[in-house]
Amino acid sequence: MSYVLIIGAKSDIAKELARVYAKNGYNLYLAARNSDSLNDLVNDIKIRSNVDVQIKEFDIVKFETHQNFYDSLETKPLGVIVTAGYMAEQKECEKEWNKTLNTINVNYLGIISILNIVSNDMEKNKNGFIIGVSSVAGDRGRKANYIYGSSKAAFSAYLSGLRNRLYESKVQVLTVKPGFVNTKMTKDLDLPAKLTIEPEDIALDIYNAQQKGKDILYTKGIWRLIMLIIKHIPEFIFKKMSI
Repeated sequence: MSYVLIIGAKSDIAKELARVYAKNGYNLYLAARNSDSLNDLVNDIKIRSNVDVQIKEFDIVKFETHQNFYDSLETKPLGVIVTAGYMAEQKECEKEWNKTLNTINVNYLGIISILNIVSNDMEKNKNGFIIGVSSVAGDRGRKANYIYGSSKAAFSAYLSGLRNRLYESKVQVLTVKPGFVNTKMTKDLDLPAKLTIEPEDIALDIYNAQQKGKDILYTKGIWRLIMLIIKHIPEFIFKKMSI
């Protein structure tokens, strides 16, 4: 069976994606910094699913290592899923450049570095799929999180162009735009229950969307309507709003 490479494999969404793809027979490469912490997950997956699971050390912001990392994979993956992400408080990013820079490096530049390598290989082989977990925060800049949101907007634009480029090569590119997700990244936020999704549910949504060949996934689905409304609020009104 084919391999799926999950980058940012320590995130709550990534762990559930690993379980879903393993359950459906895919072998896994789980890539992350300090990857030894994934041992318990690997053991659990191996008990539940008869697949090969390999842990790979990978740092999304060490761009110079990315080509060697991909070359080191003995079997190149059929699919690559990027869930790597970093979210600091907006006010902190405004005052501390290192947090702004880390937001850009993790959420955009590092991802683009590795996906450029992946996409070149998949384009040559005319096969494969790429899944990028972006965010509804990238659909329109808001004062509450525009530095984080702008990094996600750039990522979404990249995935759109990549999808356009790879279409003729029969490589699927799926952009995932979650709204509120109940993860350790959002544990200190007061999230509205009806608009918040659990990691295991978003993982299943992503798997089903990928298997159906979809291009863009909002999850929960209500976020497509919410963001459609937000994007169409006139600027002279929007700039006065506190959202």
